[in-house]
Amino acid sequence: MTTRPPKVHTQLGRAAVQIFAANDRINQILIEHLDPAVWKAKTTAKPRGQVRTIAAIFTHMHNVRCKWVRLTAPHLKVPPQLDRTHCTPQQARAGLADSAVRCGEMLAEALGGAGGRVQKFLRDGWARPWPVGPEMLCYMLSHEAHHRGQVCMLAHQLGFPLPKEVSYGIWNWEKIWKECGSPGGPGYDS
Repeated sequence: MTTRPPKVHTQLGRAAVQIFAANDRINQILIEHLDPAVWKAKTTAKPRGQVRTIAAIFTHMHNVRCKWVRLTAPHLKVPPQLDRTHCTPQQARAGLADSAVRCGEMLAEALGGAGGRVQKFLRDGWARPWPVGPEMLCYMLSHEAHHRGQVCMLAHQLGFPLPKEVSYGIWNWEKIWKECGSPGGPGYDS
């Protein structure tokens, strides 16, 4: 699922859009390679009632992206939310792809230097708005990396660890960036 990134007028803006696209590609790779048996399975590692399934984690990631777009860039079309109890891997992949495009558009406007409409980053209704800047992108990436770690750990605890090619492959950013339409790789305008 490759889409064209929006036109951005600064190096930071272009890099932010490419970085978030690579971030989403990593999510897509994980979902593609998860054993279907773990999608809604629960582990006993935590006390009852405190466990999120892998399906719930990925739907949470998508739904939080939708919230960021809704609060920060309400002029953009907000993708529909996903239901964590009924979401399939295919629905999660499609939803994440859609919300990644919207987040890319939001980042392009926020960091693109073209006087975009995005002036503040609102990560939640209770949180104080931040001025747009690299901190916005770092927060978004940290949130998703945290949950990817949970997914990998849960899959392992449930007896279905990801293949080594996948575990190591999510660190091959040169390949991931090329898959996202940036043939020069990280640090190169493409």
